[in-house]
Amino acid sequence: MDLSVNNSYETEALAKVIGSSAQAGDIIILSGDLGAGKTTMTKGIALGLGIERMIKSPTYTIIREYQGGRLPLYHMDVYRVEGQTEDLGLEEYFEGGGLSVVEWGMLLGEDIPDSYLAINLEKDTADEEKRTISLQGVGQAGRAFLDKIEEQWGKSYDTGRD
Repeated sequence: MDLSVNNSYETEALAKVIGSSAQAGDIIILSGDLGAGKTTMTKGIALGLGIERMIKSPTYTIIREYQGGRLPLYHMDVYRVEGQTEDLGLEEYFEGGGLSVVEWGMLLGEDIPDSYLAINLEKDTADEEKRTISLQGVGQAGRAFLDKIEEQWGKSYDTGRD
């Protein structure tokens, strides 16, 4: 599923649908250049889960946990760990009762889960506000997650709701 968004509000609208479609144990691997909107996407996902706390980038803390929504949100950034993830206990989060969102998740290499939703954000070179957002379901659970998102996004888009 590839979408073009015109600004951060449209990114957030999509992200809310993603959050509202998530189930316990779902995993999102976020990719994109610096400033592409990975944390903005995570903020919208949190809103879709019913989490209204301020979401901060976990660049230096590596993992931030947010409670208070329909599911816990485990927000991770593995950019700085450079493949040394075995001591982080990521599998406990991945197999836990919440939604795991991993910025720079492709850097996990062989530690990447078997099933996840891959989201890639790409900045438009002509317009700094625009993004192309690509979603791909990897593995059975990842494909099922994407199917739910597409169904919900279709309902939202068709009726003008977000």
